[in-house]
Amino acid sequence: MRRRTVTAGNLDEILQATAPAPAAEQAAAAPAPAAPPPREDHGLRTEFEFELPRGYVDEAGTVHRHGAMRLATARDELRPQIDLRVKENPAYLSVVLLSQVITRIGPITDVHAGIVERMYATDVAFLQDFYRRVNSEGHTRAAVTCPHCEGGFEVDLSGGRLGES
Repeated sequence: MRRRTVTAGNLDEILQATAPAPAAEQAAAAPAPAAPPPREDHGLRTEFEFELPRGYVDEAGTVHRHGAMRLATARDELRPQIDLRVKENPAYLSVVLLSQVITRIGPITDVHAGIVERMYATDVAFLQDFYRRVNSEGHTRAAVTCPHCEGGFEVDLSGGRLGES
């Protein structure tokens, strides 16, 4: 940075040279800020809706069956490894992991380990399978075979009641 010696004689000249331009002149002289590029849809689905077989019962006794789970990140998979609850009881890993990737259950958006702990075992098992499907296979469809006609077809595990396709 260059220093400049200011004397009483040239102070006015320096103030005029360094004074900010009026707003109208600044708007005309300054280029418009570039608009952010439009987001491209790459077809990557990062959140998946689900319907619990039994449903989470909150403190008020309301049953919540519909929810959403996002794709897991590497951090989501690593963070439970340093959790003290998981170190004390390795079976707790799935509770911590599910609480990180479930984005909502009904209107509840603050899903934490305490909520997953209070779920029925059938719902936790469903969510574990759902997690595995969306994070390893990238979809919620499962190939099944009809026990009567031996015909094969796909069902979407993300919603619908049992027996519906």
